[in-house]
Amino acid sequence: MTKIHTTAGAALRTALIAGASLIAMTGAVHAQSASGATQTPEQQQARIEALEAQLEALSGQIADLKAATAASLKDVRTAQAQTTVSIAGGKPTIASGDGAFSANIHAVMQLDATWYNQDSGLPATTTGRDLNSGTNFRRARLGVDGKAFKNFDYGVLLDFGGAGTDGAGQLQELYLQYNYAPFKVKVGAFAPNLGLEDAASTNGSLFPERPSGSEATRGLAGADRRISLQAQAVGERWLISGAVTGAKAGDGATFDEQLGYVGRVAFIPFKGYDWLTHVGVNASRVAQPAQTAVAGAYPITVEDRPELRTDGTRLVSTGAIDSSGARHYGLELAAQKKNFLIQGEYFDIALDRRNRAANVTDPKFSGWYLEGGWVLTGEQRKYNAANFAFDAPAIENPFDPKAGKWGAWELAARYSVLDLNHHEYATVAADRVRGGVQEIATVGLNWFPNSVTKFSLDYLDVDVDRRDAAGLQIGQSYKAVNLRSQYAF
Repeated sequence: MTKIHTTAGAALRTALIAGASLIAMTGAVHAQSASGATQTPEQQQARIEALEAQLEALSGQIADLKAATAASLKDVRTAQAQTTVSIAGGKPTIASGDGAFSANIHAVMQLDATWYNQDSGLPATTTGRDLNSGTNFRRARLGVDGKAFKNFDYGVLLDFGGAGTDGAGQLQELYLQYNYAPFKVKVGAFAPNLGLEDAASTNGSLFPERPSGSEATRGLAGADRRISLQAQAVGERWLISGAVTGAKAGDGATFDEQLGYVGRVAFIPFKGYDWLTHVGVNASRVAQPAQTAVAGAYPITVEDRPELRTDGTRLVSTGAIDSSGARHYGLELAAQKKNFLIQGEYFDIALDRRNRAANVTDPKFSGWYLEGGWVLTGEQRKYNAANFAFDAPAIENPFDPKAGKWGAWELAARYSVLDLNHHEYATVAADRVRGGVQEIATVGLNWFPNSVTKFSLDYLDVDVDRRDAAGLQIGQSYKAVNLRSQYAF
């Protein structure tokens, strides 16, 4: 394309020079005539012939310029009509020459192998008394996303993984998004933007699972497969997002689906060449819980698994609480300096009981976490400007033992707390919620051989303090080791 434009430019310059010469010669003739200089007929004829020759040359240059311009336009149109196929960074992509249409093929494999180290002889009433040491395909995804008519994005994603057992396959995402900078409007089934950890890609996260506080709160009105209409505005250092949400794709039939709202505001108050700080707030509201019975049952449950999914047992859970609504507020903070990252979030959760009896209060719960990562090989985790969350580091030296390159290595640590107890020792039994308190300390080592492969080894120290309706301890403490193998593009 540059060569074509250079040729056309050269022709144009030549034509202009010839035209200038012709004008100069004509001016000279007129000047001589005006000065009264006498010329012989032969001299005048010679000058006329010279002018005619210059005019003929100029006409030829103009004809060449027209031909070059036509050829250039033809080549541009031909290039625009061509379809390109590429595998940049291991991701297969098909795109039109003008960039208006594209299709990216996605696949994710996350295989967990977990060993649970529990005390022997736990009481039979203990929740998760014998957790399953073994393997599980946490995620096994296949899908397509891309662009249509320049301003539209789309995505279709199926997942055959699961928690505890491999899934039979379900719709994970199906959405259409319109982009008109700085605004984006998205509709379909997807996870609306609802927090620092919630928005981060699970392919590049510090740990195999989100912290329990984040997972429990996003499950109220957000989370994967949520049918939503989301509007978002993104600037260089700020993000504002809000969505109206309903049920999840694949949920069982109800008499009336849930109606909820989620929102997030995040910004970067300070930023330098190799560092930044992040501040954000997020919130959700269940305005109308799903009606699950003709007579009018509206249950809401707050719960989570202990930050692993090889065994699908939930060790802390409020149980179903008949509610007229629920909400959560979240605060997010993060700081990054070169290859070091630290981030944390705090969540406040409250449910509104339906037909609340005397001396019975609306339950409140909380959760928080603090986590950090240090990339030993010096790479910096990427800050995703599209959703204001951190992603995997760029791999400067992809794994190649012959060349002495070993990919990126990262140390990570996390401490999380999820408190689902409310007035657990209240004299009024109906006021008690004994969901349990779960505390987890995790350390991990992540290895990124290249941009599509990841291995992580994590050690979890889990402590669950939970009592049943009779006041007996049904929680436990245990250790777990997990190895995740991942290939994602």
